[in-house]
Amino acid sequence: MTNEVATLSTGNYAQMAKVMGMSLDTKSGSSKSSSLPRLRIWNQPVMGSVEVKGKMKNMEVVPAGMYRLQMPDDSCVYAETAEIRVFVQRFMYKRYDSVNKTYVKTTMSDELNGDLKDNKGGFNCGKPAGYIKDFQSLPDDTKTLLKQIKRVRVLLGEVRLVNPVDAEGNDTVADVQPFIWEIDNRDAFKTMGIPFTQLAKERKLPVQHHIVCGSEENKLPTGASFYLPSAKLNLADSIELADDDEKKFTDYIEWIGNYNEYIVKTWNEITQSNRESLPESVVSEMIDVDEDENV
Repeated sequence: MTNEVATLSTGNYAQMAKVMGMSLDTKSGSSKSSSLPRLRIWNQPVMGSVEVKGKMKNMEVVPAGMYRLQMPDDSCVYAETAEIRVFVQRFMYKRYDSVNKTYVKTTMSDELNGDLKDNKGGFNCGKPAGYIKDFQSLPDDTKTLLKQIKRVRVLLGEVRLVNPVDAEGNDTVADVQPFIWEIDNRDAFKTMGIPFTQLAKERKLPVQHHIVCGSEENKLPTGASFYLPSAKLNLADSIELADDDEKKFTDYIEWIGNYNEYIVKTWNEITQSNRESLPESVVSEMIDVDEDENV
């Protein structure tokens, strides 16, 4: 995707709904580093040293299931409830590479119908194109790979943490902050899509309304817990666009464009390197095939 910039306007719903990334939910029913604070649900309690009767003990200071906003300087703020205002939504694939201990990620798009280039020189993090009719008939290696690849709903906008605490469990103050939230859990992906479907039915844009997010505990057979988001769309109160919302919107679009440019640049470098490592006879054959297809 190119570095697209659009004008923020509530007067053209169809155009703005696409630019803001609502197309997937409405059908049928220059730097890679991010300066945006990252929002997520933290599934583990935060432990800290607490003085009890004159002795320091390691105790839980922030419970599991809280929203965590990680700032660019790596400091973190936590809260049970996060009120978000989404300016842009995008979609991507990602997979954790356990061998190299890094993530394989694709470009971001407003839908997942096409092939998305990834930072390993492939497409869709290795996911085959098209619909897979019979998953069980696939080779075991392919099935394992597909299970590792996650659809990601990416939200960018502003967040207000309600009654926030710091990493030591102390009450703190947190202003409204920009954020990016990569939602890769399958159930969470669906849950956070519901507000966008509701907005589409009302022909409202996400930037016009707040979504109040909580978390719900889910038990595993082992007895351990994990947490999924809950989302309540506030349609009663409409947000009037402020003078600086135009710039914020443009900044988010440009951020996505810079990220995509980095992924595409990496993809080009890897594919070029792979071609250069092939025997000359194979490269010549590839070029001949390309020329025949163009004719």
